[in-house]
Amino acid sequence: MTATRTLQGSGLGFRRELIPALKAGVPSVIDFFEIAPENWIDLGGAFARDLRAFTERHPFVCHGLSLSLGGLTPLDELLLKKIKAFMARHGISLYTEHLSYCSDDGHLYDLLPIPFTEEAVKYVAGRIRRAQDILEQRIAVENASYYVAAPIAELNEVEFIRAVLDEADCDLHLDVNNVYVNSVNHGFDPVEFLRAMPAERIVYLHMAGHYQEAPDLIIDTHGAEVIEPVWQLLDTTYELLGLAPTLLERDFNIPPLAELVPEVARIAGLQAKHARSAAAA
Repeated sequence: MTATRTLQGSGLGFRRELIPALKAGVPSVIDFFEIAPENWIDLGGAFARDLRAFTERHPFVCHGLSLSLGGLTPLDELLLKKIKAFMARHGISLYTEHLSYCSDDGHLYDLLPIPFTEEAVKYVAGRIRRAQDILEQRIAVENASYYVAAPIAELNEVEFIRAVLDEADCDLHLDVNNVYVNSVNHGFDPVEFLRAMPAERIVYLHMAGHYQEAPDLIIDTHGAEVIEPVWQLLDTTYELLGLAPTLLERDFNIPPLAELVPEVARIAGLQAKHARSAAAA
């Protein structure tokens, strides 16, 4: 199995609310789209036809919400088989999931942190390997935001992520906003976190907004504009880890497409700046 690295440029989450505006014309700064397959797999009618019209003309990636890689319930192999068929139907070649869990004898409707232990590394990596076997391709896992640390922690977050990636032999979907959120909530240096990430495993990046509940508590909502410190962290990410495709998430409080395009354009602008610097070097 080989990693999928066909994405390039700047992207936007594909939301049903945005379809009418996108039908009128996809802005040139949008190079690819992302969808949560769970929201589209069993959908028919006009929305399914609309999706097919876009996947025929634009690159898409699948970013899962409910596989629950760290959960104690059996891995949802039926869902994985549906995702595999869905990706084949739409010509989508990359699937990513959160490095978290969201089930415990039922769906918990939240993404919860996995304890940073050696046992958890082996457990989660085994589930990732099984997912890759079913999909017959590599997947990437996303660093998740979290608010309360597990009571038992043998590793820090960086060590845990790297151990899972190595044990599972999978790739990394790096969420820059989540790095910032966790750095505020848990008091670490986000630049040092980024410096420790394996650049060779990164398939693409996420950017998003959040809600500042308190000076030391940020809630990862994906419901607001990206703030300046996160933009600065993206700039640093490109500097430390190199250019990577980067997507803007907006999952809540979704504004008109015209208000999202400038943020996507800012991603494209940062990428162009670093591409020029690399060429000059």
